[in-house]
Formats: sequence, C-alpha cells, structure tokens
Amino acid sequence: MTIKERPTSDFLAIVVIENKKEAMTVGEIKNALHERGFGILMAIGALPLCLPIPVPPGYTTLFSIPLFIFSTQMILGMRAPWLPAWIEKKIVKRESLEKIITKANPWLRKIENRMQPRMTYISVHTWERIIGIFAFVFTVSIALPIPLTNFPPGWGVLVMSLGLLNRDGVTILIGMIIGTIGIGITMIVLMMLWMGISMPAFY
Repeated sequence: MTIKERPTSDFLAIVVIENKKEAMTVGEIKNALHERGFGILMAIGALPLCLPIPVPPGYTTLFSIPLFIFSTQMILGMRAPWLPAWIEKKIVKRESLEKIITKANPWLRKIENRMQPRMTYISVHTWERIIGIFAFVFTVSIALPIPLTNFPPGWGVLVMSLGLLNRDGVTILIGMIIGTIGIGITMIVLMMLWMGISMPAFY
C-alpha cells in the first residue's frame, strides 16, 4: 500500500513516528503532508478543535487562522495549499502533535471504516470549492471566543476533509450538516447572550 492509499489515521501516525526531532515547524508538517493537499491540512487544522481537552484562552481563535487561509484558497480554486512564512515558522512540539493524533486516531478510524468512494461524478476540485465555502463559514463560528461552540463546526470541517480525502461525497454532505448544526447552536448562544445583556433595560 502506498502512502497515498493509506487511511488518513495511518498516514498521520507515520508522519509523527518517522520524524525524530523534538519539535517541527508548521512548514515542515505541511511539506510532509503535501501529497494529500487541502484535505489533510484542513483535517490537521480541525483536529485540535475537535478534542475535549482543556485549552487556554484564544486557543480556538489561533487554530482557526490556518482554516481561514486554506478555506479561502479552496474557494479561489488554488491547486496547492500555501501558508505565509510567519505561520510556517511556528514551532509545534512533537509531543503535542503525537498526543493530539493518539487521541484522535480511534475516532478517525471509526469514520474511515464507514467511508467509500461515492458521488464521484462530482470532481475533487469542485468538491474543494464547495467545502471551502462551508469551511469558511464554520471557521467564523470556531473563531468566536464562546466556550464549547467550536466542537460541531470543527467536526464539520474534519468530516468534510476526510470525505474529500476518500472521495466520499456522502461523508462530505454529513460534515456539512454537522457544521451547519454547529452554526445554529452558536447563533442560539449568541442570541441568549444578547438577550441576557439587553433584558435589564426592560425593567
């Protein structure tokens, strides 16, 4: 089985195992994953947002930046992912990356086991543009500093990306639905916060 044919969960594990350095730059990770294009990079960007682990303030906003960049490039129809130099130079500890992948891989495998090529009459490039539009909207929700509202749109981006990697249009649509539900939850929370702030004015 070639690297391109490997499931994403296996591919991510191989990238970490084969890299012996204590830390990697974002650029090095991107270069190691370039064969999978936007799909794998969007999945990598969404993974930290999908795990129920304690995070510091501003965490989701920081991780939403690459998603904004990649989703915009997908909408524009770019064939290869690009990152500005200041992001490529950011250091990621191997231990942190390994921890994220170890926690995520069981979930990734469950999703991958249910996937197969479906709706392949829609080209990968067309899917990329459609996913880019949805991912951009979902990332707006992820970037908002509202606790717990980033999980559904983060999972939406992740599931869409896995569907793209496996040419599974049904999985892509499921990811769109998950993320859209997340947008709805965010809107409800925002409405409740707005009403909570405004209500004292009525008394």
